[in-house]
Amino acid sequence: MGDAAVIMLLALGIDCAVGWPDWVFARIGHPVTWIGALIGGLDRACNRDGDSNLTRRAAGVGVAVGVIAIAAGAGLIATLLLPGGWPGRVLAALLAWPLLAARSLHDHVAAVGRPLAVGDIAAARQAVGMIVGRDPSTLDAAGVTRAAIESLAENCADGIVAPVLWGVVLGLPGIAAYKAINTLDSMIGHRTPQHEAFGWAAARIDDLANLAPARLTGLLFAVVSGRPWVACTAMLRDAPRHRSPNAGWPEAAVAGALGIRLSGPRIYAGRVSAEPWVNDGAADPQAADLAAALALYRVVMLVLALLLALPALI
Repeated sequence: MGDAAVIMLLALGIDCAVGWPDWVFARIGHPVTWIGALIGGLDRACNRDGDSNLTRRAAGVGVAVGVIAIAAGAGLIATLLLPGGWPGRVLAALLAWPLLAARSLHDHVAAVGRPLAVGDIAAARQAVGMIVGRDPSTLDAAGVTRAAIESLAENCADGIVAPVLWGVVLGLPGIAAYKAINTLDSMIGHRTPQHEAFGWAAARIDDLANLAPARLTGLLFAVVSGRPWVACTAMLRDAPRHRSPNAGWPEAAVAGALGIRLSGPRIYAGRVSAEPWVNDGAADPQAADLAAALALYRVVMLVLALLLALPALI
């Protein structure tokens, strides 16, 4: 586990420093897009409208298990081919690097904060539309800020903490399998007529894979906030009421830490989803709260790096 922690620490450091450069993406894409292309092809081939829900669910189970096995197998083969010692650790970190999203998450959320800070709501809506699924055209300044903070909290869990944790526990096969799980959920794990049955397994597996990381992320936000008791109280009270079994933990922790309310009703595809408020009774977030949330996030990344350094040193 010490070696795995070193590898994840190096990968996190590389990602925080450079992210995934546009010129690299333009030439080779990204591992998540490769996984996504595989899932998309299998979705088109196996998720047939004329099939019964039972057949579609069975097909979805097979697709989920198959994609996860392919990703984990690729990670295992890479591990077996790596040299020993520090050359192997560095190469493993380079392979794990694109499976983290610390820099890109920060940059995407900061891109919402810049126009918000100067009152450019149109540009802020456009920027937040890149990271959330709700209709940004209906959002006021508080709604845009709320959406960005929620995305920051939730994606900190499943974009950084979860892959790091699974990478420490199971190495390259673990982090590769987790990214496959997360991509499956984002593409087919929706409660829509097309994917309710086919994406059932993808959604359930993602819920299980994120149980520990989501709670750890919430705890990290609470601990670094300077208001750990308030943040933990909000998290324990409101996370179980959230629409997601996992996303509510980091969201509620951030809401309590900043003294704002999050979640609440929102519009998806023209329909109002009456979600409960997180930290109800607190003020709506403002642009300054988004800047504060980003500052919290940066501290969480630092603490995560320190936690990875401990087993490495031991």
